[in-house]
Amino acid sequence: MTAMTLQPHYRTVWISDVHLGTRGCQADLLLDFLNEVTADTYYLVGDIIDGWRLKKSWYWPESHHAVITTIMDKAKNGAKVIFVPGNHDEFAREFVDMTFGHVDVKMNDIHETADGKRLLVIHGDEFDGVVKYARWLAYLGDTAYNLAIALNRYYNGIRRRLGYGYWSLSAYLKNRVKNAVQFICNFENAVAHEAAKRKVDGVVCGHIHHAEKRMIGDVLYCNDGDWVESCTALVEDKDGKLELLHWAEMRQMAMSHSSPGRDAASTPSLGLGKLISMFRIAHGTDNSASGASKKRSDAPIGKTA
Repeated sequence: MTAMTLQPHYRTVWISDVHLGTRGCQADLLLDFLNEVTADTYYLVGDIIDGWRLKKSWYWPESHHAVITTIMDKAKNGAKVIFVPGNHDEFAREFVDMTFGHVDVKMNDIHETADGKRLLVIHGDEFDGVVKYARWLAYLGDTAYNLAIALNRYYNGIRRRLGYGYWSLSAYLKNRVKNAVQFICNFENAVAHEAAKRKVDGVVCGHIHHAEKRMIGDVLYCNDGDWVESCTALVEDKDGKLELLHWAEMRQMAMSHSSPGRDAASTPSLGLGKLISMFRIAHGTDNSASGASKKRSDAPIGKTA
């Protein structure tokens, strides 16, 4: 047993936008997360497998297969696993309301937290005007995005050789492009508006690869991020408290506190609970994706991209 296995057990874990079948997928980090974190319920909130990319060229290394088998083993051993397909793995939408290998496939779901909040769980592509109304443009954007991810991969390869941790160049660029920032804002408002229409307390989604947890009007908006750029997951503890875990940053922090002489592949010497506390202190946050997450949005709800 390693120190990192001394972790809190979560009531619920949400992950999305893994994009298995692409070279940009951070499968090793996700496997690390799945091996270190346990939960009663796992939500796979879409784009777990990238069918769009696999149609163009086959790429399926052992680490990608291991992600699937690890999740299936969790379901087989008693964890509840719910798969909400996204646009990149839309082939699975033909099997909605069916169960495969102890995994339930649903178009969306309503999750009730331990403290009684009702959360709508959806992937979110239905609120992306590009995907919904101009599919060819979405494919074009997907190609450009994969180019950015390829550059990101080479960039981080250089960083590793220089002894630095993972850093998402593509996420950095996206967050500084005005149109992308406006798209994210519009998407978040549209999703929150849908949650308000359904009279639920909040929403958990993915799709835009932008981890966030904040209030939009009276709706708690949560985006669990992705495992291509940010390597994030949303978790719920036994009391219903929700938190975003930034796994790549947490792992790097653990490595920086490893015993002298250990290499990057060595097991860190910190327990996960202590590591989470250190991460909160380092980032000046408490149960939020960023300092800005605490702020209540005054933006009008209902705009679409």
